[in-house]
Amino acid sequence: MMQALVKELVLRKEELKDETIETIYVGGGTPSLLRVEELQLLINTIFQNYKVAETPEITLEANPDDLLSSRAQSRDIFKDYRLIGINRLSIGIQSFFDEDLQLMNRAHNAEEAKKSLLEATHYFDNITIDLIYGIPNMSNKRWKENLKTAFESGVNHISSYALTVEPKTALASFIKQGKYPQVSEELALEHFNTLVEETEKEGFVQYEISNFGKPGFFSKHNTSYWQGKKYLGIGSSAHSFDGKQRSWNISNNVKYIKSIAENNLPQQIEILSEKDLFNEMIMTGLRTIWGVPLHRIETQFGKSVKDELLKNAHKFIAQKLLVISNESDKSQSLKVTQKGKFLSDGIASDLFII
Repeated sequence: MMQALVKELVLRKEELKDETIETIYVGGGTPSLLRVEELQLLINTIFQNYKVAETPEITLEANPDDLLSSRAQSRDIFKDYRLIGINRLSIGIQSFFDEDLQLMNRAHNAEEAKKSLLEATHYFDNITIDLIYGIPNMSNKRWKENLKTAFESGVNHISSYALTVEPKTALASFIKQGKYPQVSEELALEHFNTLVEETEKEGFVQYEISNFGKPGFFSKHNTSYWQGKKYLGIGSSAHSFDGKQRSWNISNNVKYIKSIAENNLPQQIEILSEKDLFNEMIMTGLRTIWGVPLHRIETQFGKSVKDELLKNAHKFIAQKLLVISNESDKSQSLKVTQKGKFLSDGIASDLFII
């Protein structure tokens, strides 16, 4: 697999030959299982084959149990990560309570979550953690305790998502058996409102619906997605976007490795229509503090499309779910209000071109 990843990076270097790589994100799986030398090989290959910014944001996704494993503890794993260029950690905490972690079938426990975070903060100031809300039987008091623990750790970024129940999981089985109540949208909304209130008190900015960062610690990588920038995804199941078309690799590891060994890219390609591009701009834009730039809508899709968008948005503006920013005409944006944030996806879908 490592050989295939390296080779795919080389095979596809021409796709971004005119671009400067500003962010590198090692994730979408469990990259903290890789040896430091393997991570270094991937990063070195990128620097050798692509034009990379002087100080790129390089993020590694990591599980708490991996960071505390005997293999990791046999060497100064955090120091090693820093030495190979990683400057941002994304740690999958999910919760600081054992009951929640067991319900979500996580491999780590609450003590490991706290310990891994404590050790990481000795080496990194740019750390983001994932927290899940809307968990059955999680009181608002316990949710506040989760947030309090996160704040006290000193992290400068939190990504937080409502729990979704996937088919054929332990949680789905427990709910079916009546051991846990169904996931409640009302509970999720209560937790979401608490999340917004408590993070604001601590100086975090909700720059995207699910992402909260202190000034200077917004995720550059995720922001590039929401702003429609190009990105290259390497590996089995990885997705890429070049501004006009989307591509994705085959999800079968064996077939992926075999194809790359034969110098073939195992990918499917979807050319996005004007309608697709418009809808994506609406969906991603409304999730962020920057909103949907109206001048960009007019430039890319025409004045009639912009006028139709504003016409369709009027009812949401009247309900105080959307607002047009009070900036100059050239930089006006359509944004969700605080009241509309939890409903942003539904509002966006109503504004789509069908």
